Amino acid sequence: MEKILYPDKEKRQEALKRPNKPAAELDELVRKIFAAVERDGDKALIRYTLEFDKVALESVEVDKETLAGVGNRLSTELKTAISQAAANIRKFHESQRETPAVVETVGGVRCWRESRPIERVGIYVPGGSAPLFSTVLMLTIPATIAGCKEIVICTPPCVDGIHPAILYAAAYVGVDRIFSVGGVQAIGAMTYGTETIPKVDKIFGPGNQYVTAAKQIAQTLGVAIDMPAGPSEVLVIADRTCNPAFVAADLLSQAEHGADSQVVLLSDDEDVADRVIAEIEVQLGALPRKDIAALSLKNSRIAVLDNIGECVDLSNEYAPEHLILACSDARQVAKQIVNAGSVFIGNYSCESAGDYASGTNHTLPTNGYAKNYSGVSLDSFIKKITFQEISAEGIANIGRAIEIMAAAEQLDAHKNAVSIRLNDLKK
Repeated sequence: MEKILYPDKEKRQEALKRPNKPAAELDELVRKIFAAVERDGDKALIRYTLEFDKVALESVEVDKETLAGVGNRLSTELKTAISQAAANIRKFHESQRETPAVVETVGGVRCWRESRPIERVGIYVPGGSAPLFSTVLMLTIPATIAGCKEIVICTPPCVDGIHPAILYAAAYVGVDRIFSVGGVQAIGAMTYGTETIPKVDKIFGPGNQYVTAAKQIAQTLGVAIDMPAGPSEVLVIADRTCNPAFVAADLLSQAEHGADSQVVLLSDDEDVADRVIAEIEVQLGALPRKDIAALSLKNSRIAVLDNIGECVDLSNEYAPEHLILACSDARQVAKQIVNAGSVFIGNYSCESAGDYASGTNHTLPTNGYAKNYSGVSLDSFIKKITFQEISAEGIANIGRAIEIMAAAEQLDAHKNAVSIRLNDLKK
């Protein structure tokens, strides 16, 4: 990791740079694959799966028999852990239900808002080098709470098929339409629909830069997306009260996601920075995915600033996906955070807890999008429809105001829709 000491304004901007592929390069590839999926359907999916994943598929859909017996392939310990995580995720997202509140804005005019589920949702689950079965829980549980009628999962296969934990997590929640398709072609399939995979109304799920670019193009084709959620990232703000071993472990936990992931440490203490670097070197050597993590660390930085306030300012400008506050008065510092996907307060609040089992959702905005996007919640799977019920008293109370405003906008038919009612009341 590059260490930057007391950077000036220009250097601080350098510290905020993320590793990104040129947008034009990504766009060209995505559109090429989308065109093939639209034209050739399942044949294109099978062709690209062989090209990119080195897996020869006979069918893209996982059969029900495979799902039925998948639990036998997992340990009791893992199934218990999945059950505990699912319960916490369900509890947190159930708490987000809203009870409609009817407001009488004026006598005879009643207004309210009700939730309706998005009917068909597509869930993208990364599953190449790391089978993220936790993403299945994070996205299908709120979808089922919302009442989505159709939920489909796309995930890239390995040579031995889809990882059994991904299949088990889906079956545990009650989702049985799972497709062995990943990458850009999976997003294209859910955007256009194929002979096997249905076209969906909204696509969810994290992914690499290619998947993120594909989701953004899907949005231009009439399919909604949860957010631009690309390569994972974490920023840690640490002072002398931190545990350097904890901080190093948190940084490495995100670095192992992929070579295009990024981790950042901000501190007001150079000694803390050096101790964290030493811990990273020790812990990195013991990781099975150390080669991937090492590549990520090349894109990563440690910056030492004058005080924690400056660290907070720089973090808010960076807008990290995950933010860990390993500093004194962490709760007070948290009140100053305005841009972050999810915040972890205190030395024992590791980011891994949010990834798996605390209950919050781990599908979060990356690449600075935390400035204008929220992470996935129950609201992500529903639409809000407003209702109004206006009585004779109500139209009498607001009718004249409507007439005046419609006339001022030169929309006489709008005015007449009210006038005809008001005249009827006079009779």
